[in-house]
Amino acid sequence: MQQLAFPLFSFETKIRKNKRTIFDPIRKKFVLLTPEEWVRQHVVQDLLQKGISKTRLSVEKQFDVMGQQKRFDVVVAGKNASISLLVECKAPEIAITQDTFDQIARYQLALNATFLMLTNGLQHIYCDIDNDDKSYHFLPEFPLKQMQL
Repeated sequence: MQQLAFPLFSFETKIRKNKRTIFDPIRKKFVLLTPEEWVRQHVVQDLLQKGISKTRLSVEKQFDVMGQQKRFDVVVAGKNASISLLVECKAPEIAITQDTFDQIARYQLALNATFLMLTNGLQHIYCDIDNDDKSYHFLPEFPLKQMQL
């Protein structure tokens, strides 16, 4: 798989039914290794390396957005059952565009996260969300120090 703009991590992979799978430490199972999953697993490992506990991470969970069932890629739980970080992962060949940003913005309306991360593994975009005035501010780097965990 392609080298991404993350530190180098060691992953457990294996072949199942002629398809490569990768172990997800949060879901505790092997999942099909697609380009998007490759990015998602890098995000998970990066969050763990930053000191975020596995118990605060959720991966690929279903939720409701305006009556439609959607799945988020990664969420970091904050204090008091809040969502500190919502992450949307795209495959490396998917450009980060207004359309991809609009997708995570729609998810944000339902989940009320404090921070957003949008990544295709090569480019990362971070936002601080003000849920009171429904505004966002782009951040130059991952907001670990600002996250209340």
